[in-house]
Amino acid sequence: MTDSAESTADPKRIQDALASVDQACEQKLLTAGAVTNIKSWLTEDRYSDYRESVLRHIDEKKWQKLDDVFWTIIPFGTGGRRGRMYEIGSNAINDRTIGESAQGLADYVVRFHGGKKSLSCAIAYDTRHQSRHFTELCAEVMVAAGIKVYLLDDYRATPQLSFAVRYLGCDCGIMVTASHNPPSDNAVKVYWSSGAQVLPPHDKAIIDGVMSCQEIKRGNFKQALADGMIEVVTDKIDAAFLDAASACAFEGPRDVKILYSPLHGVGEAAVVPLLQRDGFNDITVYEPHRERSGDFPNVPGHVSNPENPEVFTKPIEQARAEGFDVVLATDPDCDRLGVAAPLTTDSSGQWETFTGNQIAALLADYVLRKTPESKKNKNSFVVKTLVTTELVRRIADSYSVRCVGDLLVGYKYIAEAMDREGPDDFLYGCEESHGYLVGSYVRDKDGAVACMLMSELAADLKANNQSMHDYLGELFKKFGYHRENLVNVVMEGSEGMASMQALMKAFREKPPTSLGGVKVAQVRDYGNQTATTLGDAGESKPLEGPVGNLIIMDLEQDGNYVAVRPSGTEPKVKFYVFTRLDPAESQDLKAANVKLGDRIAAIEEDVRAFAKLATA
Repeated sequence: MTDSAESTADPKRIQDALASVDQACEQKLLTAGAVTNIKSWLTEDRYSDYRESVLRHIDEKKWQKLDDVFWTIIPFGTGGRRGRMYEIGSNAINDRTIGESAQGLADYVVRFHGGKKSLSCAIAYDTRHQSRHFTELCAEVMVAAGIKVYLLDDYRATPQLSFAVRYLGCDCGIMVTASHNPPSDNAVKVYWSSGAQVLPPHDKAIIDGVMSCQEIKRGNFKQALADGMIEVVTDKIDAAFLDAASACAFEGPRDVKILYSPLHGVGEAAVVPLLQRDGFNDITVYEPHRERSGDFPNVPGHVSNPENPEVFTKPIEQARAEGFDVVLATDPDCDRLGVAAPLTTDSSGQWETFTGNQIAALLADYVLRKTPESKKNKNSFVVKTLVTTELVRRIADSYSVRCVGDLLVGYKYIAEAMDREGPDDFLYGCEESHGYLVGSYVRDKDGAVACMLMSELAADLKANNQSMHDYLGELFKKFGYHRENLVNVVMEGSEGMASMQALMKAFREKPPTSLGGVKVAQVRDYGNQTATTLGDAGESKPLEGPVGNLIIMDLEQDGNYVAVRPSGTEPKVKFYVFTRLDPAESQDLKAANVKLGDRIAAIEEDVRAFAKLATA
């Protein structure tokens, strides 16, 4: 921020700047949205601390940068408010947008609880640039609103924040992280008293407060620490979290050699103690990824995403050379898990990674197989999202366990289903983007407990002289070969937003009649709550399920469909491609894999062509 003298800019300079902004708009150097937001930051008192910086950018004619950071107001997505960091801008992560987020949450919590005397908020942060700074800012806002802060004052995992909210009985929580995004990004994830990220009606009310925020009221961090309004609880939460997560372990062998990568994030502090508590003694942290750094220096493209097979390339080299049985990796805030394992029981041979859907299926079968029959009943259930493989549902059916799977994207919906259906009967939750959970100690995905379960499975298979890939192959033979793929179409900036809207409109109003040479039989529109059959006898009927900006095109062949939705956290449209063969066609795994690989490639080609035409 600038000081008060700098904040009071010369009125003529401001008028000249406003004229320059109008001229830049006429020259198509700025979009209309950017013009509106820049003028607000130049003229409204609530943005006075940033006025000098905005003026400097205008003086230097940094129109592209100004358009990038002002063309819209950064929204709340599936996981909170996330984006690129920059010192100014309504579409950037900075002190103003983070402060607004914290203020909107604080105001709503105070208003929601009326006269409640004691309010509290748990706050944690990861290794990203400015995470500690934004943490102090959020804590100061909470304290100023009379809300006590319980602080995890070291790099800690997102599931530990969810746990802290529940364990300490907090009214809300804030996690400062941008998960697996590039180093340029940061964010806040906002949690409610349940330990889950905020859901309706709280999310809309908080967003309304954020958008209308005039003044960001801040206390003094050091004084609040001294007064006890900020209490450091790192050690207390570490111990309690370890106890709760380790209680979810299953009995079995523990003889397995594990190579673990925290991908420059917080995971080591959660994963290694949990594995050790569960009886695993042969754990090595992959040294090149061990440094806790927001630059993510030693991963491809500096993006620490365990969904990306390339992050495993170097760790696999070490694993093959030194006889490891499995490679595990968690993202920077340790709520997602990626896995690689040898194709056979020979660790010196070829290795491959697993997709998020494959891990979901492997862990589903493991958890349900190991869960004692005494804990299974007619109410027992697993949970998944609409864009997570149906193989999980088929596995659950084989164990006579319910699968709650009619959910929008976002682990908060899995958390909501846990509480709605009954946490005592919850066995397992998963989503295709590498998020997994057992137990009811948190209401978010947990990379640490997923590492524990996957290590147990690896040891169990090793004791039976079976590879993890062979185990997956058995599931395919039994339930049919399932193969999925995620296609991302990036659409950045103001033009990208318009393209995303045009594309979703095209899918709703005139969807493709075939994809990959297979006819589209039905279109499920979760935004308009309709299911429409295609063809001469096409008809539309009401669609039961959640309401959200998601479209699913069901192909004529059972188990083959394509889901499309705009990302809630990144400027892209996501296409989820699902293909399947029946068990009779799946006994030759190599042939089945080739057949579905060709089908996916053809579908992807058609999807990209449709997207290009729709947004031209």
